[in-house]
Amino acid sequence: MDHLHSSSAVEEGSFRSVARGGVETAYAISRPAGTSSGLRLPVVVVLHGKGGSHRDAFDALDLQRVPRTPTPYAVASVDGGDSYWHHRHDGTDAGAMIASELLPRLADHGLDTTRLGLLGWSMGGYGALLLAGTLLRGKVRAVATMSAALWTAPGDSAPGAFDDAEDFRAHDVFALRSILDAQPLRMACGRSDPFVRANHAFVDGFASPPPADFAPGGHTDDYWRATAPGLLEFVSSRLI
Repeated sequence: MDHLHSSSAVEEGSFRSVARGGVETAYAISRPAGTSSGLRLPVVVVLHGKGGSHRDAFDALDLQRVPRTPTPYAVASVDGGDSYWHHRHDGTDAGAMIASELLPRLADHGLDTTRLGLLGWSMGGYGALLLAGTLLRGKVRAVATMSAALWTAPGDSAPGAFDDAEDFRAHDVFALRSILDAQPLRMACGRSDPFVRANHAFVDGFASPPPADFAPGGHTDDYWRATAPGLLEFVSSRLI
């Protein structure tokens, strides 16, 4: 088991990820203040955006300060690189890293990964939807996204998000809506965000559209910091 070192309310550790091609991969866990070490808390795994790291959840979004109600829970984050959380032609797979390497480590550190939620923003919002519909299908109790990086056609996607059009189609979360329809899901995207139209299109394509918040805001840390507490409350209420 990896050893964690603590910095204020956040514990950090690292491991060499086979799924990511042997890259040293850091992760962090934030538990509620005053929680007994023997209490097996449910956990919300948060997925960062492009150019980010496991620290963004805490340094940029202050998730360690969000009240853990109505159900006490831990927040965990991990480095995913810029691979959009899916299998790439070079053989790396940050999504598989979460499923096969991170979750067992979280369980080793006393967290109840059978009560699992996902929260992601930007690239991580896309990743949360993808994982809930594929590698973690049936294992996630609730999912929430902020400013999910979504595109309706391969030619619209950002450079590096997919290897090619075939890769886009193989990992198209729009095609997963029939699976995600049975998954508690909540989405949010600012009205000034470049992904707002694609987020609207994603939500509107469900047989029963999930709750979605399209409030004022852009693709910024300020928007995500303000939006995350409500989404964490939605997710954690389903981890009982």
